[in-house]
Amino acid sequence: MMSNTRSSGMHIRVNPEIKAKVEPILAAIGLSFSDVFNLTLNQIYLKRKIPFELSSIQLTENGYTQEFEKEILRDIEKAHTAVANGAVTYKNAADLRVALDAEGDDE
Repeated sequence: MMSNTRSSGMHIRVNPEIKAKVEPILAAIGLSFSDVFNLTLNQIYLKRKIPFELSSIQLTENGYTQEFEKEILRDIEKAHTAVANGAVTYKNAADLRVALDAEGDDE
């Protein structure tokens, strides 16, 4: 039986965009990232397998789904075209992301 009286620290890397999108969902259902991670680990232990389907997820060499990587490339192309046309200049990648997110809200 697993005990809840002790905990062990762990550092993990996550995609910051996915984290930002998932955070409000978890908050709405009253769970933290630690809760979800612990639930997932418990399910792996109990079921002796990953508790969700993985075979249909095709990740690119960069670790993204094919759809998300295509979205990133479209965003880069849009930004490149806008900058090349002199329509927009960005000081840094964060400015570009803000502009692309705002454009996505308009669509």
